[in-house]
Amino acid sequence: MTLRIIQVGLGGWGQNWAKAIVAKNKDVETTAWVEIDAPSLEAARKRLDLPAEKCFTSLSEALDTVPADAVLVTASLPGHVPSARTALLANKHVLMEKPFAPTVAEAMELIELAEERGLTLMISQNYRFEPAARAAAEAIAQQKIGRLSTINIDFRRYDNTAPVDEHRHYHIWEPLLVDMTIHHFDLMRLVIGQDPVQVICKTWNAPWSKYDEPAEGAMTITFDGGAVVNYRGSWVSTGPKTNWAGEWHMEGEKGELVWTSRGELPESAELRLLGETESTALELPTIAEHDRAGSLAAFVTALKTKTVPETSGRDNLKTLALMFAAIESAKTGQPVDVQ
Repeated sequence: MTLRIIQVGLGGWGQNWAKAIVAKNKDVETTAWVEIDAPSLEAARKRLDLPAEKCFTSLSEALDTVPADAVLVTASLPGHVPSARTALLANKHVLMEKPFAPTVAEAMELIELAEERGLTLMISQNYRFEPAARAAAEAIAQQKIGRLSTINIDFRRYDNTAPVDEHRHYHIWEPLLVDMTIHHFDLMRLVIGQDPVQVICKTWNAPWSKYDEPAEGAMTITFDGGAVVNYRGSWVSTGPKTNWAGEWHMEGEKGELVWTSRGELPESAELRLLGETESTALELPTIAEHDRAGSLAAFVTALKTKTVPETSGRDNLKTLALMFAAIESAKTGQPVDVQ
């Protein structure tokens, strides 16, 4: 049975979702597209060659007009909660981009609303759907390097060349912690297999940065099983760029696991045990659908099998809470407990 969805949000990222992800999934049929800004909707309609009768500036109108089983929210962050709330109140399942709410309280509202109505609320944490991340998570779960201690993660990119007035990324809220590190926060929970309990974070802007808000940061995160993450991230680093998932060096009592994923460098995960001079490459699993295509496929599977998806709203609340704790720590200069 084909899953009928309404997609909300047709900015540049939403258009990419529509063309590169949704249109290629044979188990999904888009019955309507919604964009609240009329000129943007018209531009997207022409660019994607969408039927005018299936394009709306109101989700409520779309829900009243076309059949749908679910709503895909690819709007910008301010549109996440209103769109998801409208969909859930109309008894539609929801798949949405991350971070899924601007506050933990609003996230809880959506989680409780979905649970009250027996609906699926899933967050697209697309970095989970890559081979090296899965191989690393399995190796840690199998105690390949024993109990974890120190984990060092580095993310480096130089996104600082565009004219200031033409590059939206320079002007968004918390471009590192919210726009990028949310991926790494979620990967920490997946791969380490523990939940964060406290974070101390420092963010800043390099003298040459074109960003309005801090584009660089460093933090130490303590997890409930004893693991401690040292994280460094930068949008304006002049060092060698990393893959999007970053460079991971995970130390355990039996040795070290080094892995990287999603980018220009080869996908890899290598194990080096104590006393050994050579590392051993882990076999990477076959992933049928990568990245956002993996998120959408997992959503379809969860609805077909009536199971709770791995990145349900309730589970993802822990990733969101870590993000907000890091933001608070960066502003106060103090360690913050992850609630």
